[in-house]
Amino acid sequence: MTAEFSLLNLRPELEQAIAELGYEAMMPIQSAIIPTMITGQDVIGQAQTGTGKTAAFALPILQNLEAGQKHIQALVMAPTRELALQVAKAITTYGRLLNVRVLAVYGGQPYRPQIMSLQRGVDVVVGTPGRMIDLLERKVLDISQVRTVVLDEADEMLSMGFVEDMETILAQTPAERQTALFSATLSADIRRLAERYMRNPFEITVQREQMTVEAIEQRYYMVHSGEKLAALTRLIEMEEITSALVFARTRSATGDLANELSVRGYPAEVLNGDLSQDTREHTLNRFRQNQIKVLVATDVAARGLDVEGISHVFNYDLPEDPELYIHRIGRTGRAGKTGIAISLLTPAETRKLRQIEGFTRRKIQRATLPTEEEIRAKREEIVLTQLMMWLRRGRCQHEKEMIEKLISETEGLTPIDVAAAALKMARAEEKQRPIATVTDVPEYRSDRSSDRRSHDDGRADGRPNSREAGRGGFGRRSEVSHERGMVRLTLNKGWRHGIRPNDIVGAIAAHTGIPGSVIGRINVEEHNSLVDVPEEFVTIVLEKSGEVRIRRQPIALQRA
Repeated sequence: MTAEFSLLNLRPELEQAIAELGYEAMMPIQSAIIPTMITGQDVIGQAQTGTGKTAAFALPILQNLEAGQKHIQALVMAPTRELALQVAKAITTYGRLLNVRVLAVYGGQPYRPQIMSLQRGVDVVVGTPGRMIDLLERKVLDISQVRTVVLDEADEMLSMGFVEDMETILAQTPAERQTALFSATLSADIRRLAERYMRNPFEITVQREQMTVEAIEQRYYMVHSGEKLAALTRLIEMEEITSALVFARTRSATGDLANELSVRGYPAEVLNGDLSQDTREHTLNRFRQNQIKVLVATDVAARGLDVEGISHVFNYDLPEDPELYIHRIGRTGRAGKTGIAISLLTPAETRKLRQIEGFTRRKIQRATLPTEEEIRAKREEIVLTQLMMWLRRGRCQHEKEMIEKLISETEGLTPIDVAAAALKMARAEEKQRPIATVTDVPEYRSDRSSDRRSHDDGRADGRPNSREAGRGGFGRRSEVSHERGMVRLTLNKGWRHGIRPNDIVGAIAAHTGIPGSVIGRINVEEHNSLVDVPEEFVTIVLEKSGEVRIRRQPIALQRA
């Protein structure tokens, strides 16, 4: 615990949690926001992901919680399922010694578990506006005694069409509540929202510290979630690895992954919180001495790790926070050397990729996984290189005598036959390393959502403007998507009902849990609309037909 955090006079339970997490110093937004929020004042923080804003509002909420209350004390609104889960997890982690009850509510999940949790009692609710509205309408979410409301990534929620839902939710909270608003930008719409619902807010703008990653080659591979292990084994086999760190999200995942790699002929060991200090040091020493080539670690266990010569960092699971991404990849490319950072990305994680690219201000290139033919060619090249090395050394006299004797005693046997059999024996261990199958993942444009949000909302008559109506590039109406890997769906509302492309993106993302960034072309017509959805998400979206709501109107979805 540094002197900075101790000056906050936080509860002992929070101080202990912070110390155990290894936090060394407060970030600028934390030193400005935490003391202010603890006093109950409204705050506006202009800050992007990676500035430490979650802790900035989570710690004051936990500091001011009253034990034994039967009502919800704090409410956090977030634009997406992913962010809601991330914030809920952070609050739970900070408040674990306080036994804080945190519930994440979002679309794409059954109502019953969320309703049962609310009935048992919850201190903090974190969720998307759409699901909160649904729970309010079902009269199972009571926010009439909430003391603090946080609007996280308010600009994202506005751009996704949640403004009406946000205002409906705020209207059902006490007028004397504390309100905290965080946004990467402070547009006129954000200002109007703040003026209407906030009281003399303290305002701070925080610029992120730019991290230097110039010496590191960064790339990602798009894979299906069930094929990450197959992708990783291909890369480990093809890359020129001196030593590699593989980051997984949880302790159990590190153990499972290290075991799976070892079984497949790629020896790996774990570095996680389950290890004793002696075992940890022993493992690290072996890693430093290149006795271990691959180390599978969690972020917490890798804190303070200082090992020179790491050639590769693999993000088997992307971190929730872009700043953690910087910490991870910064363990390669040290002391003037270059390094390689490789991320395995599923289609559902494209939003995280955008956040990381924004944080590093650097585009991460998508790469193609090695093919089976390339891997076989690499294996043959290695065997032949080793063979030539022994031939050049000329230290095989005894083996030559063995071969000559074998040929003289076996009729019809040639030196070629013997050499082929010897190579077969030498390559026997390759059977432990089968080349697992991977399937192609369609290319998703990471900028779709920003393109979608760049146009005006529509004309005065409610009809979409020309760019909005034609932005999908359909020309004439088509019932089939022309984009590979996408399926065209139709929904039973159009511009006559006040529907805009932003509304469609926001509603589908909020109610199904899929990222808005993967949603494709949209065409809003007079009485209905067309939307392209990645093939792997079609079933999820169609299951929510009738549950998806836009401007409180239930939307029916079906294949076009």
